[in-house]
Amino acid sequence: FHIGEREEKCIIEDIPSDTLVLGNYKVQRWDIHKHDFLESAPGLGMFVTVTSPSGEVLLSKLYGPQGTFSFTSYLSGEHIICFQSNSTRFAVIAGSKLRIHLDIRVGEHFLDESAIQAKDKVNEVNVRLEHLIEQIHHVTKEQDYEREREEKFRKTSEETNSNILWWAVVQTLILISVGIWQIKSLRDFFISKKLV
Repeated sequence: FHIGEREEKCIIEDIPSDTLVLGNYKVQRWDIHKHDFLESAPGLGMFVTVTSPSGEVLLSKLYGPQGTFSFTSYLSGEHIICFQSNSTRFAVIAGSKLRIHLDIRVGEHFLDESAIQAKDKVNEVNVRLEHLIEQIHHVTKEQDYEREREEKFRKTSEETNSNILWWAVVQTLILISVGIWQIKSLRDFFISKKLV
């Protein structure tokens, strides 16, 4: 994605509780002379801030033009991940665009292929098996979180439907009572005028 040099950009990630999140990013700065993004942006860093659903700041750190950040979610819900450059140029001069390449991985534990190749086959199978077990735990955690969200949504929907039903009953009673009152008022009017 692209941002201005002094602009802050935030991304919302829906993350279950007790989940490891790993993010890799790389910043490129627009070069006016070459009309292209430079491969590296020397001297330019990024402030990375992660906020939990309760508003607690989980991570706030300055990184270089490329880096890796990680955090563990303690609450399930929408976590806000914000990026802002550490540019000290004035807003008038700092009109340059930045391109950020971002890769966020939720709940994954990565295998180091070089370490696996160095070990014998039995250890390789053992490491891969442990990795699969971790992935199964992550999938189970993700399913529990989705089930919890679905249950909350269902309760909200049922409450809304119940309120709509009662509102319809109240409207019907009001209409019936207004109709009866109008009929009685007209009947009394006609009797008082001796038209009936």
